[in-house]
Amino acid sequence: MSRFLQAEIDLKALSHNLSKIKSFLKSACKIIAVIKADAYGHGAVQVARTLETDKIDYLGVAFSEEAAELREAGIKSRILVFFDRDVEGVFKYGVTPVIFDFKQAEILSSEACKRKVKVPVHIKVETGMGRLGIYDNPCGIIRKIATLPGLKIEGIMSHLSQAEEPDWSRQQIKKFSRLKIHLNKSGINCLFHISNSAGVVYPEALFDAVRPGLMLYGYSLNISDLRPCMSVKTKIMEIRRLPKGTPISYGKTFITKRKSLIGVIPVGYADGYFRKLSNRAYVIVRGKKAPVVGTVCMDLTMVDLTEIPEAEINDDVIIIGSAGKERITAMDIAEWAETIPYEVLTSLGSRAKKRYKEIL
Repeated sequence: MSRFLQAEIDLKALSHNLSKIKSFLKSACKIIAVIKADAYGHGAVQVARTLETDKIDYLGVAFSEEAAELREAGIKSRILVFFDRDVEGVFKYGVTPVIFDFKQAEILSSEACKRKVKVPVHIKVETGMGRLGIYDNPCGIIRKIATLPGLKIEGIMSHLSQAEEPDWSRQQIKKFSRLKIHLNKSGINCLFHISNSAGVVYPEALFDAVRPGLMLYGYSLNISDLRPCMSVKTKIMEIRRLPKGTPISYGKTFITKRKSLIGVIPVGYADGYFRKLSNRAYVIVRGKKAPVVGTVCMDLTMVDLTEIPEAEINDDVIIIGSAGKERITAMDIAEWAETIPYEVLTSLGSRAKKRYKEIL
């Protein structure tokens, strides 16, 4: 039996989640679907094709090479590139760059003039993230950028750093709102956007566009009726009957307390199944939960099948997903690993072979 590790991506769930997001928005509000990091591990090209069919306004990626992959796959939608200074890629792939300092704008303006074209840009401002964005005199800098030839300001954006913290988020939103008022008075009227997935619950943050990411893939602390798009499964590769007192895996972090049935599955921390899940996580076998025992290895993990004596080699093992009455989500794994679902999805989705459940 060759190694089996599969991520099934439900594209119908993706479309459902997009519809759910739209239900929170005014009809004029644009959606910038965030598909960076290979669409959070779901496969950027297939996700983009589905969103394009659903008439998405924009796709959002982190870097130019992600945009290149989409264009080479035939994706025609507008693409916003969040974090790249790559000037050549702007013209080669026809993307919309995010400007986060004046020097970047000057260089892009110069190149646009050489090519006798006008490049649409979004400008990022700092409101409390402390990462990228114009932070010193943003109104003045944006007005200067507006005078540069070859550029057209299509959007002004910022980013909520703690969208789950209402007080801090409202401070950021207030700063951004004041900036919008000042710029509008200066004649700069364009798309303003600050809201990510978690920010969709703040009506005052729903300016002219929103940038959902995690919500698209089925996860939100605030919105029900979203459907997780990704399920991940593997198969039992070995079952061992071991006596009481047998140490399992590296470091003897688990020792059997009874005669035990221990299954070995071909997934480990190299696949994004974190070592932190050792002796904490569960999987589903034959509709029942089985605990992870011992230290998660690079390529293998052990699970206790003692309460599932009917388990056999080659049985399915659900890492994310459901069977019978049992269910494990990326949120569950994140809790066990003391991390966030973003990291779970991008990690587990990276090495697993993807299978797409198409919309019929």
